[in-house]
Amino acid sequence: MEEKKFDVNSLIGFLLIGAILIWVMYNNQPTPEEEAGEATTTEQVEQATQPAVKQEVVPMAEADSLAADSLALERYKSQLGAFAYGAAIGVGEGETVLENEVVKLTIANKGGQIREAVLKQFKTYDSVPVYLVKDGNARFNLSFATTDNRTLNTEDLYFEPVLSQNGDNKVLSMRLKTGEQTYLEYRYEIKPDDYMVDFTVRSQGLNGVLNSSVPANMNWEVKGIRHSKSIEYENRYTRLTYNHDGDISKLGQMGDDSETEEDLEWISYRQHFFSTILATTTPFKTATLSSENLVEEESDTAKYTKHYKAAIPLEIAGGELAHNMHWYYGPTDLKVFKKYEDFNFSESIPFGWGIFGFINKHVFTPLYDILSSFLPYGIAIIIMTILVRIVLSPVTYKSYLSQAKMKVLRPEITEINEKYKDNAMKKQQETMKLYSKAGVSPMSGCVPALLQLPIFYALFMFFPTAIMLRQKPFLWADDLSSYDVIAELPFKIPFYGDHVSLFPILASIAIFFYMRMTTGQQQMMQQPAQEGMPDMGKLMKMMLYISPLLMLFFFNNYASGLSLYYFISNLITIVIMLVIKNYIIDEDKIHAQIQENKKKPKKENKFQKRMREMMEQAEEQQKKGKR
Repeated sequence: MEEKKFDVNSLIGFLLIGAILIWVMYNNQPTPEEEAGEATTTEQVEQATQPAVKQEVVPMAEADSLAADSLALERYKSQLGAFAYGAAIGVGEGETVLENEVVKLTIANKGGQIREAVLKQFKTYDSVPVYLVKDGNARFNLSFATTDNRTLNTEDLYFEPVLSQNGDNKVLSMRLKTGEQTYLEYRYEIKPDDYMVDFTVRSQGLNGVLNSSVPANMNWEVKGIRHSKSIEYENRYTRLTYNHDGDISKLGQMGDDSETEEDLEWISYRQHFFSTILATTTPFKTATLSSENLVEEESDTAKYTKHYKAAIPLEIAGGELAHNMHWYYGPTDLKVFKKYEDFNFSESIPFGWGIFGFINKHVFTPLYDILSSFLPYGIAIIIMTILVRIVLSPVTYKSYLSQAKMKVLRPEITEINEKYKDNAMKKQQETMKLYSKAGVSPMSGCVPALLQLPIFYALFMFFPTAIMLRQKPFLWADDLSSYDVIAELPFKIPFYGDHVSLFPILASIAIFFYMRMTTGQQQMMQQPAQEGMPDMGKLMKMMLYISPLLMLFFFNNYASGLSLYYFISNLITIVIMLVIKNYIIDEDKIHAQIQENKKKPKKENKFQKRMREMMEQAEEQQKKGKR
């Protein structure tokens, strides 16, 4: 470990930073005029639901004379021109809350953007409310050109908020005014018990102000806030996903990545179990997307996972802006996403690709939902594992039956190996003839194993996406979606971590005994190693110890629910194999059946005939080469 030394330069740097912060805080104390502006804004929002009262507009000249002593306001107006109207009528710093039963949004006057987004029904691993937007981690800015060749950014301008009702829906209109009836508007509308917020960007009366030949640029960026105990594990399932022209694509999972795409229907900034999604009614013609990885290693103090950015040009048709969009702030949950089937948000969940994702989405997720609806979450995992192993038991039987047949043929294979030990080609020919006569295929044991792969991979992807496991305890694990801890280490082991998880240990022990059983069978089937070829017996012995060790290290920071599944799955498989071996398969009967098969004339199929001819030709060429 590298010894820590006192760094004078670091001390000087910290002192300078501290001095700058003190200076900034001192110079940013609100003036009496700003405090009055905040009070005016608060009063205006509180009275928004009352009958509208006509507000007298203060002429700009009068506003200038009233604020002549404010150098900041003068500079503000000289830079922004007509859009300084908001300052003239008293719009300043302030914010408005828009909320329902599930989500609470805080929208700032400055920039008209969402400053905070909190999910009211969720907590982080350390019992803090789940924020998707907080402390400046998100930025939304609309940059546009004016007819007098200036570029304005809405994040620098002050919007006037007006709250109202649309039936049961709450509506917040944020207007950036150049006059009483001319403005740029951000309109937010939130429905009861809904994670989706309708969002409209439009302008009125600005066709002489906006330069319609230059598209407005909408820039949206978010730093994913940490919500889980293991930031490295959370970051593994944090990813930018987007729907373009009906196809689902993703940026790089762990490294930095960027892409420019066309016809985007939605952009999802997924933060493992939670997502921030921008969807549009009319697809964005183009967008430049980027994702920057902010996690280098496991850390207790790291706050952010990835930094997402999207740059989207918006057309100014007829001199006005008019774009209907939607914000989604909520869980990455299949059940919730079904409410928005028209957008197909469920494709942003990493179920896996192809057949694996289909099994996960349409079999395991609904099955577990049913089981967990009336069983404790840990017990539901055990029952689901048992059901899966029972369904796969015929495949396990076929695999073990193939191993038993090969075991019965082992003495004859040994005899062939001894008889033709100096002629590898002839040895291979005679072995294949024996398999053909006995009706045994050496590949028959591999096919059942391949059939199980989609199931195993789908389950591997199920647990990291199962939000229903989040913060659900079982035995000593306090959260089945995160790692369990039975001991904290005073140091960090590379690739392992600074804690000990028990479920991965149990899973590693179970897989060791399972592999020991299967390795024993495979070694009995294994032919002696040929010259120049690796000794498969030694390789199997190595894997017997390496695989459990890899499992132990790899899963120490994974979800404890996944380790629980592997532990139970391997235990059940061991039991099934013992039952098959001791009570179902009779090796004497298998041997008798093989002998009967040898007596029957065996008709070769085209593949077998072709293989035999190729081997005979190879043997003939080998003989000619020796002459």
